Amino acid sequence: MTVCLDQMGPVAVKSYPGKQLVSPEAGETKPAGRAKQEIDYGRREKAGYVFGALQPKTGEVFTATYTRRRLVNWIDFLQQVEEWIPKDVERVYAVLDNLTMHRAVDVLLFNLVYPRWEFVFQPTYAAYLNLIEPWWKTLKSLALKGRRFETWKEIEEAVQKATTYWNAHKHPYVWGRRRRHQPRRKPGIAQLPKVS
Repeated sequence: MTVCLDQMGPVAVKSYPGKQLVSPEAGETKPAGRAKQEIDYGRREKAGYVFGALQPKTGEVFTATYTRRRLVNWIDFLQQVEEWIPKDVERVYAVLDNLTMHRAVDVLLFNLVYPRWEFVFQPTYAAYLNLIEPWWKTLKSLALKGRRFETWKEIEEAVQKATTYWNAHKHPYVWGRRRRHQPRRKPGIAQLPKVS
């Protein structure tokens, strides 16, 4: 089984802009519409991090929020992922980036305790090889976009709800261009080459 692991952050407690439908044309009785957003003068609390695990084959996701990105939190997250993965899986291939925290001695000790894990480190400057990276955009769209947060607890709840929603509507996560960006095929029969 392949599991893509990474962390997103820092995620600040602030307002996140969203898309609003605005009429760009002026009418006789009203001026042209403008996108409006309440002024946000910065962070209200300390920022935090979202740690995530994605199974590309099924599309299932596991997330956990932490107030800091520390080795202790990373090991705790790996323990939670170990419990999340079914026990009948013999081999777990964890795709990671080259962050120093991912290669620490404590991670090697975790690997000794759980020998079914094998860590696969992606090459430098190749973040697109880890499928959780594009999924972070989906999580931001589901949990953060268009909302204003006053506390870190609100962000934790939003991330948990978004993860639950995604897992209820999960699908295999495929690397590459999305289907809607591929050109449509023209129906018909291919022409045979002319023989003279």
